Amino acid sequence: MKRFAISPNEMFASLWRNRRLMATLIEREVVGRYRGSIMGIFWSFFNPVLMLAVYTFVFSVVFKARWSGGSDSKSEFALVLFAGLIVFNLFSECVNRAPGFILSNVNYVKKVVFPLEILPGVALGSAMFHALISLSVWLIAYVIAFGQPHLTVLLLPLVILPLLLFIMGLTWLLASLGVYLRDISQFIAIAVTALMFLSPLFYPVTALPEKYRYLLLLNPLTPAIEQARDVLYWGRVPDLVDFSVYLGGAALIAWLGFAWFQKTRKGFADVV
Repeated sequence: MKRFAISPNEMFASLWRNRRLMATLIEREVVGRYRGSIMGIFWSFFNPVLMLAVYTFVFSVVFKARWSGGSDSKSEFALVLFAGLIVFNLFSECVNRAPGFILSNVNYVKKVVFPLEILPGVALGSAMFHALISLSVWLIAYVIAFGQPHLTVLLLPLVILPLLLFIMGLTWLLASLGVYLRDISQFIAIAVTALMFLSPLFYPVTALPEKYRYLLLLNPLTPAIEQARDVLYWGRVPDLVDFSVYLGGAALIAWLGFAWFQKTRKGFADVV
């Protein structure tokens, strides 16, 4: 029986070797999502525009919400909230689909030469495309409301890197578990919904009493959401130590997820 490498080098090497195949599959997935619709891929731009308008109206006009330590601007809460949601939606889109990656691509499982380990990367690439569209909507709204964005916006790709590694590790793990434990998809749907309210999306970390704040900081999405807001809206450079710890932890999760996937993939064909 074929053995699959589990080294950290192989984790990155496999994605690099198959980058053209991944690009083709990502393009097919993005285009296929809107195939047959009248507006086509324009929906990927219209959806975040609509959601940003809804958030602005509901939180700024109806609830008159203001972010702790922020200004009285009606647009501020919506933009701060939407910045966090871009990060969360990137995570949730991949994780919600992860348990079904292998089951929905059975034809690839039967092909010995197909690199199954790239499927989570394809899903992440598709999610990143939609996140990029949402980010462009956010930037346009920021320019209209406040003018020129902070230069720290350029740090966003670096800030998001640990989250991408964490997502890959988790999706490799869940993609494997989804083959053997079919109920995992139901559990993940509930867990992601709960995580949305346990993440600092609709409130800042400082809104919690200090003695409970550490619980929120244990959430792996908290650093990504907070740091993304820092560079996008507040114009702050993230703390280097916090970023380094988060990056190291995310890289470890990515490798563990990859190793688990490689170790368990030998049985996929027998189960599906």
